[in-house]
Amino acid sequence: MLQLHMEIGWQEILLSFVKYKGNQMDAVKEIFLLEDDKAIAMGLVYSLEKEGYRVTHAESVKQAMEVLAERSFAFCILDINLPDGNGYEVCKAIKAKSDTPVLFLTAYDDEVNVIMGLELGADDYICKPFRVRELMARIKAILRRTEGTRGGANQAADSNCVIGAGDEGIVCIQNLCIHIKEAKVYKFSDSATSGEVSRTGEKPGALESRKEIELTAMEYKLLLIFINNRGVVLSRNRILEDIWDVSGDFVNDNTLTVYIKRLRDKIEDDPANPQIIKTVRGLGYILEKEE
Repeated sequence: MLQLHMEIGWQEILLSFVKYKGNQMDAVKEIFLLEDDKAIAMGLVYSLEKEGYRVTHAESVKQAMEVLAERSFAFCILDINLPDGNGYEVCKAIKAKSDTPVLFLTAYDDEVNVIMGLELGADDYICKPFRVRELMARIKAILRRTEGTRGGANQAADSNCVIGAGDEGIVCIQNLCIHIKEAKVYKFSDSATSGEVSRTGEKPGALESRKEIELTAMEYKLLLIFINNRGVVLSRNRILEDIWDVSGDFVNDNTLTVYIKRLRDKIEDDPANPQIIKTVRGLGYILEKEE
């Protein structure tokens, strides 16, 4: 009887272990690597797999496009210079299909290449030669930042901690309305519309004139930082510190420039002449208070 009980006990333990391993396998993140240098690719594949990722490797733009047409990934690492093109083309294809995070590998640390990649939607870049541990840390940070974009936004967007949100959880700035509780941003065709919505939450005929603005988690966090500091000039260092406090992820100065540009491109009527997030030359940025 005791022997039978022990056998059943071991069977339960073994079954639990199998289920646990199965769940672990389900949770494995798949990473796509585009790198034509065989030595670098081999080292990266080994290091990524050692960290628990499943890696698919391509050596050319053609191979990459074929793979990406059939499969999706949790993260993409792209070399820029390739035998039959460049990583920018592949990044465009990835971002056209989904908001999969992208990190560029580049041999050039000049501003033109960096900004070009980031403006195409890349989340970060790292220059060759690089330390593998730094690359792994960046990948983990980006995945934390981008996973569950709306969920992350909701954590940062508790209406109780957003100044001016009111009971409805709505903040309006010119022709923008930020629905804090839903972590959604709407843009209206005229500023008068948004002014009325700020008090009531809705307005007859307003729904026809509004358009939802899709922001990434980081863009949304940036907007909330400005909302919580209306009328205050924020230096770049202050913004970087606030982003770090909210997300726990590192954002460097170059990346901040691109995030602010992307945010302006989405919320401003004329991004070249911003009226919501204004530049205060030599000091930083400001979202002015309503008069």
